[in-house]
Amino acid sequence: MKILVVGGGGREHALVWKLSQSNKVDQIFCAPGNAGIASLATCVPIDSDDIFRLLEFARNEKIDLTVVGPEDPLVAGIVDIFQEAGQKIFGPCQAAARIEGSKTFCKDLLKKHNIPSGDYASFNNLDDAIEYVYKKGAPIVIKADGLAAGKGVVVAQSVEEAENAINKIMRRRAFGDAGKEIIIEEFLEGEEASFLVFTDGDIVVPMVTSQDHKPVFDNDEGPNTGGMGAYSPAPVISEGLFRRIMNDIMIPTVKAMAAEGCKYRGILYAGLMIKDGIPRVLEFNARFGDPETQPILMRLKSDLLPILEACISGHLAKTIVEWDERPTVCVAMASGGYPGKYEKGKVISGLNLASRLKDVMVFHAGTARNEDDRIITNGGRVLGVTAIADTIPQAIERAYNAVSKISWDGAHYRTDIGKKALKRL
Repeated sequence: MKILVVGGGGREHALVWKLSQSNKVDQIFCAPGNAGIASLATCVPIDSDDIFRLLEFARNEKIDLTVVGPEDPLVAGIVDIFQEAGQKIFGPCQAAARIEGSKTFCKDLLKKHNIPSGDYASFNNLDDAIEYVYKKGAPIVIKADGLAAGKGVVVAQSVEEAENAINKIMRRRAFGDAGKEIIIEEFLEGEEASFLVFTDGDIVVPMVTSQDHKPVFDNDEGPNTGGMGAYSPAPVISEGLFRRIMNDIMIPTVKAMAAEGCKYRGILYAGLMIKDGIPRVLEFNARFGDPETQPILMRLKSDLLPILEACISGHLAKTIVEWDERPTVCVAMASGGYPGKYEKGKVISGLNLASRLKDVMVFHAGTARNEDDRIITNGGRVLGVTAIADTIPQAIERAYNAVSKISWDGAHYRTDIGKKALKRL
């Protein structure tokens, strides 16, 4: 089979890496890809949101399956466009992808179908939003309604901070049209976890649990990012809680989407807040998480390709999904200044040293090659250094040992990935 993976980050490197292990796969293309992906696939210089050029490429190359990594093309309707052209593609249709593309749609869905989440209100008028904040008080959460690459969320500790966030999103349009409407949510206390499932629209098959680290600095301080690291499993989710999440959240959400006339096929990813053993939904994403995909796919023993095909064909009930019991830890290495302004083009050293280490995979996120054929930084998050080991402490040690081999001018990473898991062992 010929596969096209859409995207160019760490998630897509993990997808390409896992798909390349399938004996059913003959050739992989990745658009646009990155320097790490180029060692496993043919990188194609087409942006992930350039849907009609991607379609033309898929037709010309006789691609058998297109796998979409990022949210933007899903929300823009790439699945519908490919399917109308007779091209096989993995991911939810445009109507279903609204669960990520519009936070208001998502919260309305949860409320209507009694799926546990926090209180909220939506606004397209700045003054009304500010008035609501002063009425509710702080802490409170301000979110751009649309897609903002994981950065359109502000957890405001004061009403003044909330007002500033509203002005930043709605008046100054820091996230463009994503901030035409905002959603203001109740601040939920507890510990966050990520819960991903495969679904064909009827059957829901859970993946292993994971936990992301959104804030840029240690101890969850600083602004939110796309994710500074993740580990799997997440000990905060006990066996009983796992079943509760499936029965109270994941299965009801897939059923709710079908009831709303937009059957959901693909990856459904819930960001959860857990307190006193009770899970509540913070948000849903319509695709694999980044960086959760890296540690999750490192634990997947089964061939990924038949699972994706079963989600498309509606045969997930007949598909066996097996997991490695060993835990994994992924540390994101980022450019200095991220998630704000950062410089590109810094030469990365130590990649060969790190990649030679046992049970370590260095997934590239924002990398490229310069004229001298050296690998350089080309994004905010640059690498996802991922390790597998018999225990979480050993996986943490192995990941950070690999991180210590890699350097570039201004490299930044959190030093506490996995610390929350250690407290629960």
